[in-house]
Amino acid sequence: MSVTAYRRGRTVRTVSASVLAVTALTLTTAFSAGEGADSRADAASLGNTAGGSSKGEPIGDCDINKTVFSVQKVERPVNHLLLTATNGAGVDCRLAGFPSLKFGRDAQAATPQIEESKPQSAPVLAPGESAYAGITTSAADGSGSHGRVVNSLEVFIEGNEDGTDVELPGGSVFIDSSAKVTYWQTDVEDALSW
Repeated sequence: MSVTAYRRGRTVRTVSASVLAVTALTLTTAFSAGEGADSRADAASLGNTAGGSSKGEPIGDCDINKTVFSVQKVERPVNHLLLTATNGAGVDCRLAGFPSLKFGRDAQAATPQIEESKPQSAPVLAPGESAYAGITTSAADGSGSHGRVVNSLEVFIEGNEDGTDVELPGGSVFIDSSAKVTYWQTDVEDALSW
């Protein structure tokens, strides 16, 4: 066999191997891209089922009758409570703004909100997820006025006319004129940082 014939044979084999490798890579990439597209379509389909309609309708406000509320005392910061709202509906919902709180049956006005606690966007809760609001009940240094013990709390949320009674920890809490509430937060620490 001549040197030229040997080199041509080697070149043909090298080119053939390269063509096979490129073809295999192309088929693998095409298959993976198709598979990824299917996965994305499946994920989009699941997202539409969980979040509402497949027509891209906006997520609605949480329904107070399908939201579970609880209040608990916290050690720090002092004179604070943590209000938790959990989505009990079967679809995603938006918990906009801040909770309006009425401490005591004779309350004339809702507890004011802490404007600086407003997040960039309202929390969107999937079924079973929670959002939080921090409640300052009284001034830690005793500077608040009109202090009193109350044994009831009514919570109102945006998009709903009716409120709901929420049981206070221990059945009662001391509040004064410095009582305030944060906007809804997705993180407990953010809710209690005010």
